[in-house]
Amino acid sequence: MAASPRILLVDDESDLLDLMELTLVKMGLETDRAASVAEAQVRLAQTHYDLCLTDMRLGDGEGLEVIAAASALPAPVPVAVITAYGNAGNAVAALKAGAFDYLAKPVALDQLRALVKSALKIPETAQANGTAHDLIGQSATMQDIRARIAKLARTQAPVHIAGESGSGKELAARLIHRLGNRADKPFVAVNCGAIPETLMESEFFGYRKGAFTGADADRNGFFQAADGGTLFLDEVADLPLSMQVKLLRVLQEKKVRKIGATVEEPVDVRIVSATHQNLAALVESGRFRQDLYYRLNVIDLVMPSLRERVEDIPEMARFLLDKLGGSDVKLDRDAEKALCAYAFPGNVRELENTLERALALCENRRISAADLSLAPALPVTNGAPGSKYPLQDHLDQMERTAILEALEQTRHNKTAAARVLGVTFRSLRYRLERLGIE
Repeated sequence: MAASPRILLVDDESDLLDLMELTLVKMGLETDRAASVAEAQVRLAQTHYDLCLTDMRLGDGEGLEVIAAASALPAPVPVAVITAYGNAGNAVAALKAGAFDYLAKPVALDQLRALVKSALKIPETAQANGTAHDLIGQSATMQDIRARIAKLARTQAPVHIAGESGSGKELAARLIHRLGNRADKPFVAVNCGAIPETLMESEFFGYRKGAFTGADADRNGFFQAADGGTLFLDEVADLPLSMQVKLLRVLQEKKVRKIGATVEEPVDVRIVSATHQNLAALVESGRFRQDLYYRLNVIDLVMPSLRERVEDIPEMARFLLDKLGGSDVKLDRDAEKALCAYAFPGNVRELENTLERALALCENRRISAADLSLAPALPVTNGAPGSKYPLQDHLDQMERTAILEALEQTRHNKTAAARVLGVTFRSLRYRLERLGIE
């Protein structure tokens, strides 16, 4: 018969230890107690535990020392911390140090039970050797990214993914979800820039029948759809300030109120957000709430641009050609060199579009440099990447990047992209043709 999971409880308040122990024993779990950092370190070294719950403030030190001891074991033990109510700084420090999750005092028993159930489902293989094979490339940069994603998958901390359009932010978010303990639960991706402001609240939180004209039945929102799993907020910087306030409350309370409802309902959702914009700069300019920024950006992940990992381009090109049905198509040497010399402001997405076009144009199942139809102004030919000379090349590069970002933000709706860019549709069409953007 398999042994019951064993949990180490670390706190210098005996009353809280009694309460947690009683709750966990009723769940069929075995517990040990420690009243100090030193005692916890000894117990962790002597006994195998499936989970450790520790207070952040102990008589002889801090919970961060317990986290370090648990993480250094041959088989690392997941740790959740207990913090004083409202002390978000401690919680953030613990999550960055490797804690699985946190509880605020006074400890709510339903939240304690939910946390323990969630923690005990973490797959050991994901903890020990989680990998992200879907991310193509063997460069040092991509190896670091894969290792970081595997580590992030072991926590419940909110993650913010930064990076240029087309650099693989959503792929990274999906891998974090798939390698974690929520893999069997929903992954719901939301493009925050694609939802009209008037519909945001109903889309995110749902509504009750009769809440407004046309609400002829109850409807769940994104939070309810992602319950138990991961909610991916893509282009989160595009949320209007009014919606940022409402999102912040949900993240703090972990409860959602549908439009037309009188009571809130609890939701258990891990938040992963992303944007190609600089959130810190938006906070400085007053366009993004600072308190929401700190809630979302507990741990950050920066996806590299394609030009920062040029050595991965040949492997990526081969992978994309296979995906596009060109497994028997060859890239000649000049075509490969042209791809490696090109700046790719649209990153992997632009590379895929380039290869798809070349696949249609090539002859004898062989792609030449001419088939790629790369704009001559954009390859990085001399000088450091990002050089401002020659000036026209630099200006074209900036214009192309801005247009591609606007198209990505509006899901390639050219009329909407022209509005975002502040130009007429006719002007945008001319620029698309001049720059060779499909």
